[in-house]
Amino acid sequence: MDQLVIRGGKPLRGTIPISGAKNAALPLMVASLLTEDSLTLSNVPALDDIVTMSELLKNHGVAVEDVPGANRGRTLRLTAAPPVSTVAPYEIVNRIRASVLVLGALLARTGEATVSMPGGDAIGIRPIDQHLKGLEAMGAKIELKGGNVIASAPGGLRGATIRFPFVSVGATENLLMAAALAKGTTILENAAREPEVTDLAHCLNAMGATIHGIGTECLVVQGVEALHGAEHAVVPDRIEAGTYAVAAAITGGELVLDGARTDHLGAVFETMGKAGVNVSNGLGKVRVSHPTGRCRGFDVITHPYPGFPTDMQAQFMALMAVADGASLITETIFENRFMHAPELSRMGADITVHGSSAMVRGNPRLRGAPVMATDLRASVCLVLAGMAAEGETVVNGVYHLDRGYERLEEKLRAVGADIRRTQDDRAIVP
Repeated sequence: MDQLVIRGGKPLRGTIPISGAKNAALPLMVASLLTEDSLTLSNVPALDDIVTMSELLKNHGVAVEDVPGANRGRTLRLTAAPPVSTVAPYEIVNRIRASVLVLGALLARTGEATVSMPGGDAIGIRPIDQHLKGLEAMGAKIELKGGNVIASAPGGLRGATIRFPFVSVGATENLLMAAALAKGTTILENAAREPEVTDLAHCLNAMGATIHGIGTECLVVQGVEALHGAEHAVVPDRIEAGTYAVAAAITGGELVLDGARTDHLGAVFETMGKAGVNVSNGLGKVRVSHPTGRCRGFDVITHPYPGFPTDMQAQFMALMAVADGASLITETIFENRFMHAPELSRMGADITVHGSSAMVRGNPRLRGAPVMATDLRASVCLVLAGMAAEGETVVNGVYHLDRGYERLEEKLRAVGADIRRTQDDRAIVP
């Protein structure tokens, strides 16, 4: 098993390029199923989840080609010429939760789909009932059998008014793609407003869809008979940018985040400002710095966008662990997303978890220790803590990182981090 070995205490200084967003690229790739023409996506990050999604789409008959000459990230050309397979098998789907998005696209394109129940990070129960209820409202017949979702719409999907009982990014994306080819008008109320959802909507419009209300909680989709090919650049990864912003603050360094968009990180940068972190913006680059690495204590409550993102909760817990004073973090999105807290405690963090809240009392010194990552964001939380800790930290289970952070070690080493990947168990210091 790969490990990351980190020696802390080095302020990070320099420029880090921000990659395309994984959470935008995955549904954009699925959108290729909606047309037999080619969809060309640029600024695609080189990540394990992208590889898995490519494998799934190839299973459906999509040709996935690398286009040479990209200035940033990869450029992929995806062509779903007929025939399109309508079965998404368990052996691929269980590796990535975003695979459930093929359900709406396949139903809209072919009138049928058999999709295994999805996998993904173990951060809590994430049912797909809103996906299924929405598709049923659009005329699909749904059967759950043998761990599969078996769906059909032989007469095609039809427009409907669907109000989500709570905000769901995945359900919004799934129904948005389904509605693009449905007959009539679909209205999605209480829809997710995340930049990744907005990016998908803009791409669908470039493919010939008619979507209004982009960026709001009410999306109105006028179905069309067919979509065509398009070229689209994946939006920069706001979570990667936020993570490296924390890296600058927690190490007492200064980083320029090349390509980061402050309009996508309002709640994150507002919170950092309250904690005493310096954030400035200009010409597509964001500069983040802190003189000492010890911020003021601060509180965070996660909310759907434009609130504070749950995908930044673990990283901010690492920052709280070395802050001056007490901080409180409350998780409202997932019920099992504090699994990194015991690992931070192994490094000397003072954390008390009560249900959906965690009280973090800042400790001026974390100590390096062997720790185990439990999910994607927990992994990078431990990397951040390791860079602020005294001595050597060994992060195990880093395969999670390869799903969501492109060239993490390379980017961090380029700005002064002492970090290396190894498979040698003897690298662990008890």
